Amino acid sequence: MLAHVYEASRACPALDRVIVATDSTEIAAVCRANGWDVHMTSSAHRNGTERIHEVTRLAPADVYINVQGDEPMARREHLEALLALMVNGDVQVGTLETPCAPEEIDNPSAVKVITALDGRALYFSRATVPFDRDQTGDVRYFKHLGFYAYRKAALDAFCSWPESRLERCEGLEQLRFLDHGLPIHVAETEFDTLAVDTEADLQRVEKILGGH
Repeated sequence: MLAHVYEASRACPALDRVIVATDSTEIAAVCRANGWDVHMTSSAHRNGTERIHEVTRLAPADVYINVQGDEPMARREHLEALLALMVNGDVQVGTLETPCAPEEIDNPSAVKVITALDGRALYFSRATVPFDRDQTGDVRYFKHLGFYAYRKAALDAFCSWPESRLERCEGLEQLRFLDHGLPIHVAETEFDTLAVDTEADLQRVEKILGGH
């Protein structure tokens, strides 16, 4: 699974370096055995954003991309869409959305995102948002994909703030940025992904990838 993520990241020519950041000695050993760039991070990090922040100390860069190791369906196109957002120097944080499949609209594991007309995220939620009050069926739902692009200043700010109320309520770390007024810009992609959180997820991904 990690190999799929690593190779998809390396396939993006705009990335100068691909680093596996982990606190697992087992994962680190696999990386070294395959010749992959790996950095052991603190086990005290509560989320991936904090882990990426630690990496900024050893790898100075204009933009940092966070691709989680449980996203084996990651593609070069995901990273290119993120980097396109960051061409605008005013964008501090970028992420992705894709049209939400009907079977995932009411699934709390499929996080929904609502954006403004200019592409800024208004909110992320595990709830079914927006709510179709009049049952028109015309509502478009978008699923948030857990790929991020950051500038270092945004990561510094995130790690200086305490966990926010909404972040804790939804279990979504990106809400810390919104709670503190730091905009997250969202790019749309046609390429959905399936994060592997359970054995059932793994079986679904293996079936999908095996069909290619």
